[in-house]
Amino acid sequence: MPLVYADMKLCDIILHEPTLIPVLNRFGITLGIGDKSIRSVCEENSLDTDFFLTILNTFINEEFFPENRLKTFCATQIVDYLTKTNIYYECFQLPNIERHFNSLIQHSGTSGNNLELIHQFFLKVKNELLSRIEHDRAVWFPEIKLLSEKIGNQRPDGIKLPTKGSYDEQNSLEEKLHDLTSLFVMHLSGTIDPKLCYGVIFAIYTLEKDIKQHNRIRNRILLPMNEAMKRGKNDN
Repeated sequence: MPLVYADMKLCDIILHEPTLIPVLNRFGITLGIGDKSIRSVCEENSLDTDFFLTILNTFINEEFFPENRLKTFCATQIVDYLTKTNIYYECFQLPNIERHFNSLIQHSGTSGNNLELIHQFFLKVKNELLSRIEHDRAVWFPEIKLLSEKIGNQRPDGIKLPTKGSYDEQNSLEEKLHDLTSLFVMHLSGTIDPKLCYGVIFAIYTLEKDIKQHNRIRNRILLPMNEAMKRGKNDN
């Protein structure tokens, strides 16, 4: 999808990319937006239009790398957004997958069925994500906010943008979610309700896509900002 700009109608963007609806919710924007421009919606909701656009473009455009805009935002803006994203994972997406998975297990045959093994793999991925969310909440995000306060919420200098390979190790969650989908596609056995199975796969795919974009924001924006703030603190 082409880059999104402030004068575009937000409704057109959402109709083209419905997966952005949860992103809107994280900014406090609800559906029923009419045909207003992105700029108008942001002004009505007291949002930073440039920040909102950067998040949207990072989410929907694989090759978008916000090098210039990166330096215009405070770290607390990124943290607040990612905090809401983590809450969405914890309170909606993970329970949604669990609910679909339990329904699939209950309504499928038991003979030659390997659903429980696949479910155990999901639980490991779920616990890994919840552990990261807890670390963010208890350790990493408070540290970033404290650093930001110490420099007076100023934009840090000397941000070194990461190369593609430098953040690959951060993406194990999305890789494991992809592996989880692959288990269904390639190794599922037994008598399975196909409609319920699709519900599980689609829910996992939705989380995988969201995690992928979350990691792009986390690793391409917040991590280098955090490193720049640390260097700035040490230089003082």
